[in-house]
Amino acid sequence: MKLKTLMAALAVAGLTATPVMAQQNLEKLKQMKVATTDLNIPLVPQTGRNADAIRANLKNIKLPEGFKIELFAVVPDARHMAVAPSTNMLFVGTRKTSVWAVTDRNSDGVADEVKSFAPSLKFSNPNGVCWTKDGFLIVAEHNRVLTFPAAEFFYEGPDVAVGEVVPQGKLVPTDEESYNHGARTCRVSDDGKLYVTLGQPYNVQPRDKVELYEKLGIGGMVRMNLDGSKREVVAVGVRNSVGMDINPKDKSVWFTDNQTDGMGDDTPPGELNRISKAGGEHFGYPFVHGKNTPIAGTAAAPDLKDMKAPANWTMPQVEFPAHQAQLGMTFYNGKMFPAKYQGGIFVAAHGSWNRSKPSGALIDFVSLKADGSADKHEVFASGWLDQNGIYRGRPVDVAVMKDGSLLISDDFAGAIYRVSYGN
Repeated sequence: MKLKTLMAALAVAGLTATPVMAQQNLEKLKQMKVATTDLNIPLVPQTGRNADAIRANLKNIKLPEGFKIELFAVVPDARHMAVAPSTNMLFVGTRKTSVWAVTDRNSDGVADEVKSFAPSLKFSNPNGVCWTKDGFLIVAEHNRVLTFPAAEFFYEGPDVAVGEVVPQGKLVPTDEESYNHGARTCRVSDDGKLYVTLGQPYNVQPRDKVELYEKLGIGGMVRMNLDGSKREVVAVGVRNSVGMDINPKDKSVWFTDNQTDGMGDDTPPGELNRISKAGGEHFGYPFVHGKNTPIAGTAAAPDLKDMKAPANWTMPQVEFPAHQAQLGMTFYNGKMFPAKYQGGIFVAAHGSWNRSKPSGALIDFVSLKADGSADKHEVFASGWLDQNGIYRGRPVDVAVMKDGSLLISDDFAGAIYRVSYGN
């Protein structure tokens, strides 16, 4: 399947690629051929004034007793993270044009090297990164999905083998492209299905878009094979999910959802949801938010007046305080943290913008009941929003390292932090 529109460029100093050259470059990489790119990839400095300032800010972070937080790496615009299966490294997406390869070569809990991954390809909002079970890295861009075999072993040079799961312009119709709510996230299930979240591009979608979006899975989640075939919608009625994970115990898919803007400081709530059945499960939006907060017909969505939610829609597992912007989430499958955290969920709250008094910029923890549903939630880490209402950082994603430590990405400070317990 050929690419219709390609956002790629040769990373040769002083040379800008034409569309034809960019197409040829991608085709070479798809065939595992060298694209004649400069072999020297600049490293992101990990010492100096910036790193020192980030470490100083971490002194204000509040954690439960016994935990500590440290700077793991300076990573510009760091968003979602994918910890490599077999090495002490990870790949980090951004909302710009870079994916970062972050490596802890001596396994001391601090990254030694941060550099651009596959710089001969110019990514477009490559926010979502995840792994297949056999070690292929998936990169979910705004409107394309790429796959990179054995990326953790072949990331050193600028040219890496690449394949297409979804070609450019085929994840959502090009008419529905928008920078607003265009950051995708992804996960691969044990049975080899790729899940991708698709935020809808409005504050509240207009009446004439509701049916279309539910049909396409925009404002929801889609699932497909790793070659892009057999695509199906598994969740609709979602405003903008920018975080998901799969429970390793019962294989259920969970996701966060950001709430409507312009409805006041304290409404509507943010959400943590669980997919409990297949076949386009509906989560209430744009008719209702949270467990019972009307949207259709309010000042935020007057043209939806008289439109009703489905008779059976799924309520969230957790309601969070309004406008904190819950993004990345992960099930904690490590052993380093105390037993109360094992099997639970960590959620990153990016922090509000649509609120008279800022709120968020923290990490929540959600415990689970014996039946796998959510129990209680509590703040686990806070302090990136200072007492003057100034953001010193904005958490985006959380990921568990092999030693059981927890990584937190921050696209405002341009950093990844490592939370550990004990010595």
